[in-house]
Amino acid sequence: MLKAADFFDLEHNRFADLFAGTEFVWEGLGRIKTYINENLQPNVEEARQGETVIAKTLILYEGKVIRDGFRIDDSGKKPVVIIGGQELDGATIIHAGAFLMDDRIYIGKNTVIEPAALIRGPAIIGDGTEVRHGAYIRGDVLVGDDCVVGHTTEMKSSVMLGGSKAGHFAYIGDSILGKVNLGAGTKLANLKMIDSKVTITVDGKSYQTGLRKFGAIFGDGVETGCNSVSAPGTLLGKNALLYPNGTARGYYSPGVIIKIKQERHLRERRDIIF
Repeated sequence: MLKAADFFDLEHNRFADLFAGTEFVWEGLGRIKTYINENLQPNVEEARQGETVIAKTLILYEGKVIRDGFRIDDSGKKPVVIIGGQELDGATIIHAGAFLMDDRIYIGKNTVIEPAALIRGPAIIGDGTEVRHGAYIRGDVLVGDDCVVGHTTEMKSSVMLGGSKAGHFAYIGDSILGKVNLGAGTKLANLKMIDSKVTITVDGKSYQTGLRKFGAIFGDGVETGCNSVSAPGTLLGKNALLYPNGTARGYYSPGVIIKIKQERHLRERRDIIF
């Protein structure tokens, strides 16, 4: 019930080893830094040339940096890099104005880093991912394949396992996300107001996580509505739904719906779980 495999499909997942030998899914959080140190193969040093801001749009392709002689076709669902009339399958685009704060960064194939996105290492970013304008990746971050780190979305010490979408105005701190979709303004709070470590209670049994900072674990298929919030130490099972403006706290089993019911003639609000 609380193992990583209960929340995520880890078969062939590029970060599956993060959970190797773990008993509880949240143990992956404490392993992020070590996992990155063991697996990071930086590939942005030549692109940066010692500078923080990318001055001119460039392409990463087959281990090389291409600075001239290409065009970008934005007419399709995803931009395509073309040289001499040929499409470069696997080419990654780093737009002018992107911030790469250090060399401890790996960026995968077919990924796009938009202007004003800021990435601080150590960080591993997978294939086919979008890091959009104004995104802030603060370090100790793993972003899988086909993810979106959207406009003014902030991530730190967190994992997107793949197919994870946080398109607009999200905060993701000390959290692990499966194949989820976060509505605009979703906030995963990661620090208790009371100075104590996070405890998880499930079916009347308490589990000491040992973590002072612990945001959320969202299983595959989870969706959140706009302006929803999760309290520190929240776990949403597969396919759970957190409705707009709702707050989740604690453990929720797969398929649960969490929402605020607003009575038409009353200002009173109450949390309802179906």
